[in-house]
Amino acid sequence: MRGTRLAIFGVAGAAAAGAGLIAVNLTAPTAAPETVVITAQPAEPPIKLVEVLAASRNIAMGERVDGALEWVQWPETALSEGLLRRDSSPNALEESKGSIARQAFFTGEPIRDAKLIKSDRGFMSAILPEGKRAIAVQIAADTSAGGFILPNDHVDVIMAREKTTPGAASQPQTSVETTTILKNLRVLAIDQTIEEKDGTRVVVGSTATLEVDPQQAEALTAASRMSDRLILSLRALADSVPGSPGYARFLLEQEQAPQKTQIRVVRYGKTTDITTRN
Repeated sequence: MRGTRLAIFGVAGAAAAGAGLIAVNLTAPTAAPETVVITAQPAEPPIKLVEVLAASRNIAMGERVDGALEWVQWPETALSEGLLRRDSSPNALEESKGSIARQAFFTGEPIRDAKLIKSDRGFMSAILPEGKRAIAVQIAADTSAGGFILPNDHVDVIMAREKTTPGAASQPQTSVETTTILKNLRVLAIDQTIEEKDGTRVVVGSTATLEVDPQQAEALTAASRMSDRLILSLRALADSVPGSPGYARFLLEQEQAPQKTQIRVVRYGKTTDITTRN
């Protein structure tokens, strides 16, 4: 009986000790979980670069590009047709020597082969389209839209001349006769200026060089001899440049109601009537 009691007391003591141990573990502070810090950034896809020919400095229109070109890194995804790539045109830098810039380039601008003129002659003859001519006419500020006509603008040419007719009491009457002889001619240069320079917006010159065809060149030459003055009338960009909103309308008007001007030219004793279509 006594041994049984001792066994019961032993079991109870062990149970009490186990319960106390469990209570201590439950009341003990719980350790904070370990903080996980992610420092790695997601990998970005690499940008593939290729070398293209670009301007190492500003290049003006009509200027030779010798010493002004270099190879630069350019994203392949930003490449456009016409750029000179080193992998496909490794000798482009050497081959471009002596070329003339058809248009202006800014520092770092990629070079397009179509904007270079490979010519050892003058710039003006190089930029003229096939079948076109360049002819100079005398102008003044009051006959050229106040000096606001710039290269690459389009103009109409108006011939003005005084006409004297007999009047009452033998008093002659003087009138001014004007005729638009040519329309929508591109201005190639004003004096020796072929583009805006240093932000200059106004060029006042005494000579305008116009792009014409051979027949228009003869008509303009005859008109300059017959008239008291030639006036350049500046056209709006919207109806003078192919692709602009009003250009198609301008062509349609010319086709439906063409205005023709007849100028008589005498050369070597032979009279020729030149009819121009504006």
